[in-house]
Amino acid sequence: MDATWTVSDDEFRRVAAIVRLAVPYTGIILTAREAEDVRRAVMSFGISQIDAGSRLEIGGYEELGDAQQIIQKEQFQLGDMRSLDEVIRQLLEDGQIPSFCTACYRIGRTGEAFMEYAIPGFIQRFCTPNAILTLVEYLTDYASDETERTGWERLPGFLDQVDPGIRPHLMEKITLIRDRDERDLYF
Repeated sequence: MDATWTVSDDEFRRVAAIVRLAVPYTGIILTAREAEDVRRAVMSFGISQIDAGSRLEIGGYEELGDAQQIIQKEQFQLGDMRSLDEVIRQLLEDGQIPSFCTACYRIGRTGEAFMEYAIPGFIQRFCTPNAILTLVEYLTDYASDETERTGWERLPGFLDQVDPGIRPHLMEKITLIRDRDERDLYF
């Protein structure tokens, strides 16, 4: 790699902060190329999406193999080798609500329609409840015991962030997910 274009971790944090301030409504995607500590630091800057449990090698999601040897042969290196479950648990421990929500895309709340909700802050009426619903699905279907326990412990605090008028409807949907195995519920 040509060191001329290398960005230090401190410079990367600065760039991420400047981008968020300069374009507050744009999505920012943080890849697993950055180290865990850098990713953790910039999450509070309003990162929109992250990846986790990434694999680079052909067949990497089928067979684990020796990831470090394989990574050295790839076009770039991963800095965060944690599994999805480990990243979810860390986000929960840091008070973040991990979200797998795609509701806005699915119902056409994109582009200008999305901005009409985002700029005045109304989108939180949808984002937070939808994030909670997808988190509940993850905890119910995929989480390790430790992540599941952490998620359920954090859930009351997340529910406190939801508009009180929506909270009863959200609780009904959580019950449908947990007790009736319904999935793909959203606002």
